[in-house]
Amino acid sequence: MADMSGVELEALWDDFHGVVNMSSNELGAWLRTSESGERGEELPDRAGSETGQRVLAILRKRRTDLTDEDLAVMREVVDTVNAERERVRVADAVRDPEWRHRMMSLGHDPVKTT
Repeated sequence: MADMSGVELEALWDDFHGVVNMSSNELGAWLRTSESGERGEELPDRAGSETGQRVLAILRKRRTDLTDEDLAVMREVVDTVNAERERVRVADAVRDPEWRHRMMSLGHDPVKTT
């Protein structure tokens, strides 16, 4: 984990787990549905988008096992989800299932309350 201090890693870990509000079981099940995208319902280890699979793998890791690639994915997911949450209101997510599904494929369900 080049060029990242312990404090920066802690902040990224917290930010990532703050925006990824689906458990690994919830995300894995979602990625296997046809609504998750064109790769849904494939073999369980390859279902869903590549990014969704990476998020799922990160959720199953301990902080000490993260790779530089994991950190890049975590930053991308945090940035994407935060930008989309600023752009689209939760009420709109209910009326726009495609947007909600895209967010869920990143591990973020915008209508989930807990």
